[in-house]
Amino acid sequence: MTPKINPKARPFLKWAGGKTQLLLELEKRLPSQILDEGVIPRYVEPFLGGGALFFYLKSQYTVEESFLLDANPELIMAYQVIQDDHRDLVDILREMETDHGEMTEEERKDNYYQIRDRYNGQMADTDYQNYSPEWVKRSAYLIFLNKTGYNGLFRLNKSGRYNVPFGRYRNPTICDEANLQLVHEALQKTELLCADFTQAGEFIQKGTVVYMDPPYRPLNSTSHFTDYSASGFGEEDQKRLARFYQDMDQWGSYLLLSNSDPKNENPDDEFFDKLYQDYHIERVAAKRNINSDKWGRGIINELIVRNYF
Repeated sequence: MTPKINPKARPFLKWAGGKTQLLLELEKRLPSQILDEGVIPRYVEPFLGGGALFFYLKSQYTVEESFLLDANPELIMAYQVIQDDHRDLVDILREMETDHGEMTEEERKDNYYQIRDRYNGQMADTDYQNYSPEWVKRSAYLIFLNKTGYNGLFRLNKSGRYNVPFGRYRNPTICDEANLQLVHEALQKTELLCADFTQAGEFIQKGTVVYMDPPYRPLNSTSHFTDYSASGFGEEDQKRLARFYQDMDQWGSYLLLSNSDPKNENPDDEFFDKLYQDYHIERVAAKRNINSDKWGRGIINELIVRNYF
C-alpha cells in the first residue's frame, strides 16, 4: 500500500539530537508489514524530544494509537498546551514576535534576558501535574527562548535553570502558526506523559513499534549540549535502557533505537556494540547541526539498533 501524504508537521522546537536528518533512514528500517500496508497499530516513543519521527510518521502512515513520553516536564508541558490550547498559544507568540521584531538589537538582547529571568523565576512555583492557563504563557516563553537563544539549544545548568545565552538572529520566526496548527492536529488521539522511559512499558505489547532516541552519550568531553535536564543521562542510564530494550524484545514489539556512535572519536570504543550485541546494529551517516562548538557539527556516523530484520 502506498503511504498517505498529508501536510507535514515539523518539530516546533529546535532540539539537540533531533532526527530530521535521519528520517528516511529510520523509515527504511520500519517493519516490512508497516511499509507494505501503511498502518502502524500502536506507536510508542519513550524519549520524545523534538518529535521529528513521530510527526513524519503521522503524515505518511495511519498511526492508530500513539503514546509519547519524555522526562523533561517543560517539554511535555509545551506539547500538552499545543494539543489542547494551541490558539491561545499562537496569540501570545504572535504578540511576542511583533514586539521583539520592533526592537533594536540591544533592546532584543535585554528582552531575551528579561524573559529568561522570568522563565527561570517561575520554575520553582510551577505546578507540572495539573494543567492550568499558566502553562500556555510558560510554553510561549519556552518557544520564544528556543527560537531566539544561541544556536537553538535547550540547556539547563546543575541548578535546573535555563542558561542559554542570547542569539543574534535578524528576524527569528517565533510564531509559526501554520506549523503549530499541524502539530496540534498530529497530537490528537495521542497520550502524552512526563515520565521515565521505563513507564513506556505500560503501553508496549506484541506488534508495538517503539522508537527510542535517548539523550546521546557524549562523543567527547566537550559534548554537554545533550544534558537537557539538570540530572543528565549518563552511562548507567544507557545501561538501564539496554536492559529495558531486552525486556521489550521479549514482548514481541518492534524496537528501533538510535544513538551517537562512539567510534567517531575512538575506533576502539565498543560501548554500544557490547550493550546491543544481540541485536542488529547499523552505522549510518548523519549531519549534526546543533552544537555549541562549531567543530562538533558536520557529517558523522550514528547508530541504529533493531531487534528485527
